[in-house]
Amino acid sequence: MFKYSTDNKRYHTLNYDLTNRFNTRVFKVSLNGNFSCPNFKNGSGCIFCSAKGSGDFAGNKEDDLLTQFNSIKSKLNNKWPDTKYIAYFQANTNTYAPVSVLKKKFEEVLTFPNVVGINIGTRPDAITDECLDYLTDLSKRTFLTIELGLQTMHDDTLKLINRGHDLACFDNCVKRLREKNINVVVHIINGLPFETFDMMMDTVKHLNKLDIQGIKIHMLHVLKNTKLESFYEETNFHLLTKEEYVRIVCDQIEELNENIVIHRLTGDGAKEDLIAPLWTLKKVSVLNDIDKELKKRGTYQGFNKSILNRVNLIYERFIKPGDIVVDATCGNGNDTLALSKLAKEVYAFDIQTGAINNTKEILKKNERNNVTLINDSHEYIDKYLKKYKRKISLITFNLGYLPSGNKKIMTNHKSTVNAIKKGLNLLNKKGIILVTCYPHEEGKKEAKEIINYLTDNKIAYKIYRNTNNNNAPFLIEIKE
Repeated sequence: MFKYSTDNKRYHTLNYDLTNRFNTRVFKVSLNGNFSCPNFKNGSGCIFCSAKGSGDFAGNKEDDLLTQFNSIKSKLNNKWPDTKYIAYFQANTNTYAPVSVLKKKFEEVLTFPNVVGINIGTRPDAITDECLDYLTDLSKRTFLTIELGLQTMHDDTLKLINRGHDLACFDNCVKRLREKNINVVVHIINGLPFETFDMMMDTVKHLNKLDIQGIKIHMLHVLKNTKLESFYEETNFHLLTKEEYVRIVCDQIEELNENIVIHRLTGDGAKEDLIAPLWTLKKVSVLNDIDKELKKRGTYQGFNKSILNRVNLIYERFIKPGDIVVDATCGNGNDTLALSKLAKEVYAFDIQTGAINNTKEILKKNERNNVTLINDSHEYIDKYLKKYKRKISLITFNLGYLPSGNKKIMTNHKSTVNAIKKGLNLLNKKGIILVTCYPHEEGKKEAKEIINYLTDNKIAYKIYRNTNNNNAPFLIEIKE
């Protein structure tokens, strides 16, 4: 189970975050504070926004806040009588009013029974200095979260959808809020007109660089009586299929920092107003498919943060209980320990006595006794394991230097290529070699020499990267 989930999700769930924060079940109650929006003037506004200003499922603005709150609370209490609530001001821009008005509405909901926090949906260009001062004070008295609409990091798209602000405005707003220690949740939309897969991924990668606490991921809805409806009819731009959306969201989850809480992974427009895509009406089905795809991949939120996550995934999926495997560079013993829990026998090499001692200690602590430690270079693998010719299932190399040792002592391309040559003769029919390469000077030389050797000898290999940065660590999987 992913560590930030209590219900077998592979991402950092809002339920997990709130339950751990308040030690009880917590629900968000959507309210309509009857606010307007600075971007909704003379019939303009974001081209996708309905007349309800993103508050299709908020309360009725004709009702007072207590009536709206009690209406939803009564339904929840039938099933969960002992719970707490977060008042969520959802419709339109909920900081677009004089501070005196904000105080009246926000302070009122704090008096409602069992309200432990407030979420305020707004825009990055709608928080004045005076408003920020009030929000800072409010955050000291309740669990306050500001939800900012970004939709995309790309200024050209922001202009196309008539967003009314640019990325710099958004980044500055996040900075101002975080300087006051106010929690920030960001809304993004997948499938905006003419955006590519890379552009959607870029938005998540940009948010990873900011100090945000949560994210909401939506699919673009084409709603009746919006400018987007006309634009869609005129251009027939591509709307993501359900399958495309699921794949993109899973890729975004793999990229997203694991500490960022995922508040939403899809949305459903009002049925009577939705033109396309109609598959979004089946919200539960979309969420289930996201769960299934992540499970199929074996991945989770933040998976791409380290290539070693890919290595561990291959270990878990490839190694069988009866296998004999080799850790050609045992280092501090983490790989050796992982292998010992999956395989029948493990042989672990390292030229440094310190590495052997570190590994021996971690194995003893975890009561693993199926490992043979060899204090010698892996290039002599054939000498020590000659009786296992064609019997080894996996050999793994984690190149470079011992993290806690002398960084001048490291693997080198000559001994590594030699070890791979000899290791290939030890593999059984299904056997593989994994080589994790690093971007320091010797590491680049090693990787180049390994790839040249494999290419020249027509040996099948595959390269895994978890980033498009060519200077990041990467994995080579080799099959004879």
